[in-house]
Amino acid sequence: MRKVIATAALTTLAASLTLGVVQAQSSAQPIIGLITKTETNPFFVKMKEGAQKEATRLGAKLLTAAGKADGDNAGQVAAIENMVAAGAKTILITPSDSKAIVPAIAKARAQGVMVIALDSPTEPASAVDALFATNNYQAGILIGQWAKKAMGTKKAVIATLDLFPGHPVGIARHNGFLAGFGVKGITASTKDLVNTSVACAQDSFGDQTKGQTAMENCLQKNPDINVVYTINEPAAAGAYQALKAAGKEKSVLIVSVDGGCAGVRNVESGVIGATSQQYPLKMASMGVAAGVNYAKTGKKVSGYTDTGVTLITNKAMAGVKSQNGKFGLANCWGQ
Repeated sequence: MRKVIATAALTTLAASLTLGVVQAQSSAQPIIGLITKTETNPFFVKMKEGAQKEATRLGAKLLTAAGKADGDNAGQVAAIENMVAAGAKTILITPSDSKAIVPAIAKARAQGVMVIALDSPTEPASAVDALFATNNYQAGILIGQWAKKAMGTKKAVIATLDLFPGHPVGIARHNGFLAGFGVKGITASTKDLVNTSVACAQDSFGDQTKGQTAMENCLQKNPDINVVYTINEPAAAGAYQALKAAGKEKSVLIVSVDGGCAGVRNVESGVIGATSQQYPLKMASMGVAAGVNYAKTGKKVSGYTDTGVTLITNKAMAGVKSQNGKFGLANCWGQ
């Protein structure tokens, strides 16, 4: 009888210890990593702020890192490895190189880490568990449609200040703009950068200084340029500086993508004619919430979630749905 009682007691003790371990694991503070393309681009600065706010609200620990510049894959690979070693069970990433980052992501996922891409997809998209992002092709469509209407019967001489070769976000926005402007033969599944009807195409890396240089190069190539598409608003600000220096700022239409607070103020002042507003705060907060839920329940998110896009302009065009600068400032970055 004593042996039976002792065995039962040991079984109860073992069960209690096991339950205690499970409870300790489930109550441990979730660790979530956020890796952006750069530390300086205002889009990613705001994304980081949004992630930190949501992590604090939900009681998670947020680790952050970024590449040295847009395109720094090695920096992002090192960040993934460091975050896995630090115990992160969810990593949110805006991939600088959509293909080269895939092996590092695969290693992390093999260790039970949920990986969510924010803003930029990987190639293939299935390399991550989920994607929370703007429909970048639609963002391009909106500014293309608006620019076409704004030009009226005037012949368009187009310059595109793009991201850098091969990046899916850069391709989607560029092609969407041209499709919206009326260039035929482009769809959301067109994988290569289309330069039909483009007088000058330059890479800006989403940087203001490089955007200014790119615009200067385009003006040297074709001084008659009167429509400028830019990958983002820092590049648009650089383009404006080049146009102003050449005395052309009042005769050239600039359109862009981001809808950041500084960008919307440039819409208000007439520097940018229209911009497609996206919502990095929403991407980041959704990613953190998904990470906390995974830590608590073991349930991963999957697939693509469209986080929305809105055309912002103070010169509404018939047939193109838009909001004005006041709306843009109230909602810039998803505030």
